[in-house]
Amino acid sequence: MKPKSKILIIAGSDSSGGAGIQADIKTVTALGSYAMTAITAVTSQNTTGVKSILPIKPIEISKQIEFTSKDIKPDAIKIGMLHSAEVINAVLKSLNKINIKKVILDPVMVAKGGTKLIDNSSIKILKSKLIKKVSLITPNIPEAEILTKISISSTDEMIHAAKILIQLGAKNVLIKGGHLKSRIMYDVFLNRNEIVVFKNKKVHTKNTHGTGCTLSSAIATYFSCGKTLKKSCEMAIKYVNHSIGTGPMYGKGSGPINHLSTIDINKKFK
Repeated sequence: MKPKSKILIIAGSDSSGGAGIQADIKTVTALGSYAMTAITAVTSQNTTGVKSILPIKPIEISKQIEFTSKDIKPDAIKIGMLHSAEVINAVLKSLNKINIKKVILDPVMVAKGGTKLIDNSSIKILKSKLIKKVSLITPNIPEAEILTKISISSTDEMIHAAKILIQLGAKNVLIKGGHLKSRIMYDVFLNRNEIVVFKNKKVHTKNTHGTGCTLSSAIATYFSCGKTLKKSCEMAIKYVNHSIGTGPMYGKGSGPINHLSTIDINKKFK
């Protein structure tokens, strides 16, 4: 099997392998595409929380993006953790230089354990500049609350928040409903022309580390292969749900999901 497309991932590293750039690489690979990376930060973490964050200098992030893309042009880009205003501005400049049309933004703001991963000036630039540059933004409910300054406790409020993000300049929005207290999982996809609510049975488990990173990378992969954004979201949600349901139960805290859930190993490699 040869890779179907090429994805550049701009995100932070997770030493435990469940989230961040490690989850992104696994997802892109498991779905049959080729992953490239620009690392924005190195974190020391495990399933119980984040111990430390080492930021990468904006100039080095720009070099990774531009030098990699000059040789192997990505079909799509996935953006994850951007920890400062300087980093966001550097990424914006690099995106303008390499001119890739398909860009998925996962606005990573808070780690599963509650550690804040972004400052207020970064949020301001993300809202005023970066949101307008991307094809899709994929906040979870806490992130959507920070971006829209409203509280969200229902699907109607998710739709209202998505409309606010569209008014801020987003082209397409997918608000993830995992934080809602319900037996059904509701994810809201919205743009200026349509509203779609994806409904799936919620898998009850503490092992959901890296689900947001995985979902946005899966969307980028399907989108890069020619699927519509709506279809890419639908397929990515199914992949994540299946990966949660077959999780390996690693670690003492919020453990990783099973990124290999799509892979059937050829007989000669067993």
